[in-house]
Amino acid sequence: MEKKQRGVKILLVDDEEIFLEATARQLGVRGFKVTTADSGEAALLLMHDTPPDVVVLDQQMPGMSGSETFVEMKRINPLVEVIILTGNTSVDNALELLKMGTFDYLMKPINIDDLLYKIEDAYTRKMLNEKQQ
Repeated sequence: MEKKQRGVKILLVDDEEIFLEATARQLGVRGFKVTTADSGEAALLLMHDTPPDVVVLDQQMPGMSGSETFVEMKRINPLVEVIILTGNTSVDNALELLKMGTFDYLMKPINIDDLLYKIEDAYTRKMLNEKQQ
């Protein structure tokens, strides 16, 4: 698994500074190239500068919500895979985002190993989609 992760670019977006720093550190130690943003607006700017392979995006943020940010991200880069994280359970919201094309919708707090597997799966799907282009 480690070899596969080298070079995988992750954009981690969350307004909770402690979560953002801790998760970025854990992913970085495992060989991912991690960029962070503390808002949807900041994440969209980074999408242009350093396009990620996979985005891990918080749903509940001040300013642009995760849903709004997701829509703009897919407009900028249709092949990017996005995993939504949320602290609130809303089945309707989760289903709507999955229909719109998010890779997955996960509940916080998230186990880092579960997140790693989801990121790996999302990266694999991105690579398959790029080959089909």
